[in-house]
Amino acid sequence: MKKLLGIIVLGILLSNNVEAKPDWSKCDKDEFYKPLYCYGPDGKLLSKSERKKVKKEEIITVYDEESWKIPSSKSPNKATLIYYHFKYLHGSPKMNYEIQPSENPYEFKSDLREDKYVKKEMQKKAILSYLFFEGDKIVIDEKSPKEKFGEFIDDQTKLRSMSVGKSLISYVLGHAICGGYIDSVDQRIDDWDLVKNTLYDGQKLIDLLNMAAGDQKYVYDSYFLSNPSVVTHLQIADDANLAYYMTTQFQGTKKSKSKYNYNVINTNLIFNYILFKSGDDFEKILDETFKNKARIKNSVYFYKMYGPKEDGIANSMFYATRYDYLRIAKAIADDYQNNTCVGKYLKEIYDRKIPKNINHDGDKSEPLFNRTYSYGGQFHLDYPGLKKRIVFGMGGYGGQAILIDVENSRIVVVNSIHYNNTKYKYNHKKLLINPIKLGKKSFKK
Repeated sequence: MKKLLGIIVLGILLSNNVEAKPDWSKCDKDEFYKPLYCYGPDGKLLSKSERKKVKKEEIITVYDEESWKIPSSKSPNKATLIYYHFKYLHGSPKMNYEIQPSENPYEFKSDLREDKYVKKEMQKKAILSYLFFEGDKIVIDEKSPKEKFGEFIDDQTKLRSMSVGKSLISYVLGHAICGGYIDSVDQRIDDWDLVKNTLYDGQKLIDLLNMAAGDQKYVYDSYFLSNPSVVTHLQIADDANLAYYMTTQFQGTKKSKSKYNYNVINTNLIFNYILFKSGDDFEKILDETFKNKARIKNSVYFYKMYGPKEDGIANSMFYATRYDYLRIAKAIADDYQNNTCVGKYLKEIYDRKIPKNINHDGDKSEPLFNRTYSYGGQFHLDYPGLKKRIVFGMGGYGGQAILIDVENSRIVVVNSIHYNNTKYKYNHKKLLINPIKLGKKSFKK
């Protein structure tokens, strides 16, 4: 079943004729192409009587062929969620910066307990995987049940990071600084031709890290605010490298007052500045970060766009298995606790965080799992309900969340297909905040 559905979904991905609601009349026309919904699981055309029995929940809705994401306001059925899950997994560029597994991967210990509420949330929501780690053991380890999405995920499935990749770029930057390729977070990017005659020319890395580059007139999140006739979405395509955006969107732009303005351009500028400064050693830095430090068990990768590397072809979209996300998070906590060079980098970006200035009661610009008081170094910081806790948070579209209590070695990792403010809003307090605050005591045996 898993293989068959994978073939069907991949067929849909290659088709430009997917419709939200079936037009059954197309199944009767004598044409070369008939929509996929005309066929049953056995590959045969559905009869008219069989079509009447097709349930609403079995019909896939494709919201926008130009966008990769389910709109946050939508509450899709299971078939649509599975479609987008396969789209996320199999729609990556043909070229990637792939980091091979460690020869000595970190092996987790476990002291597992089952929690009824976690299981209930995974039955009702679009969560693929939930992990809670404390001390040196995994305490909660749940995958979506078979009857939900469990048939389409295992421990080797590489899951899409969404904006969790932003924080991982920061971790890579820490290794680039400690490797001597970049002086510090105060280095100005005034030696880089790619950003000449743009508002980013001469900016300090710390301002890019804090999403405070003064670019709020031109970009927010994944959308451009000017010149929409050129590009409306910042979902970087296979043929769109950073040079394309610097040329079409940012030539002649001027920096505004520095303030928190969340967007992916800042992240990809950081990543490609590392690429520029490290030269032929770029992939060596990636190996040091993930293969040697995090000791990943499976390969992981970042997107790689087309073009010469001088055009900024490194992209922050990242893929890893559920356990390798936890391995990376643990490496971050270990660096912080052991006060390594990268640990000192993490402490510096925490100390130099800036306020988000978000009204937590009325501002819906960030989902609840991301809605913190501060931001620093591409991490969400200062979570409501976690006063006096140093928690490094990573968040991504669709409900991806990683919270790391770097002092108490408590880590939550959530991988999800979709999140919204209605049907698919999981309880961030019980799944994210309370485990960090209370540890394994927040779960009932």
